[in-house]
Amino acid sequence: MLDGHSQRRERPGLSIVIPAYNEEHRLPRTLDELWRYREGFDRELEILVCDDGSTDGTAVVVEARADSMQGLRLVRLPHRGKGSAVRGGMLAATLPYVMLCDADLSMPVEELDLFVEVLDSGCQIAVGSRELPDSKRYHEPARRHVMGRVFNLVVKLLLAIGMNDTQCGFKAFRREVARDLFSRQKLDGFSFDAEVLFLARKRHYSTKEVAINWYFNDDSRVRAVSDTFAMTLDLLRVRLQDLRGDYRQAAKHLD
Repeated sequence: MLDGHSQRRERPGLSIVIPAYNEEHRLPRTLDELWRYREGFDRELEILVCDDGSTDGTAVVVEARADSMQGLRLVRLPHRGKGSAVRGGMLAATLPYVMLCDADLSMPVEELDLFVEVLDSGCQIAVGSRELPDSKRYHEPARRHVMGRVFNLVVKLLLAIGMNDTQCGFKAFRREVARDLFSRQKLDGFSFDAEVLFLARKRHYSTKEVAINWYFNDDSRVRAVSDTFAMTLDLLRVRLQDLRGDYRQAAKHLD
């Protein structure tokens, strides 16, 4: 009979990738919640905080906890954008499952189990959604919700991604799939989600949407008007890059 430690190692472990830019105030609660979650998690857990060139104490917060939080790692990166930070974390992750998690942890931490269950079932990608019938959104201003729906409509029109919510900050991948997709990813900004899901569709990876409970944080770094416009331009860039054959190049950074 396997003991608890052996059982934990038998099941595929989970690397959690947290992109962070000037998150010294929000990170402590998120790390506390993830550490609480780890106590009941029946497999290995790795937490990678990917510091996107922060100018505050983000790195200090992580380094101060690293000695007492087993599996917590700081990945230092130059400031290039959220997409760049996520790519750095996805390629640095070491465990069989890799999950993107926003720094504000805007869904109940227990719902991480839903993503693990999808990957356990054999599906290659699990995508959090705030737009499924069982999803719930809390405290989000109506204007932000409408702009999000408009952007998702543009994603469907330009990239033909048949998903209800491409921009939710929670997505999980089998590690080999994450390394393939994120080594090809080119966008450094907020539109990286749509680009990666576009690549996943082209490469025929199995994908399932996961209904979550999501809580709006009014400290969001997304500027509703200017960032939405810039993200739409990025979608056009993805389409152009695809037409030029840029995504057919051999993946980089793979072992």
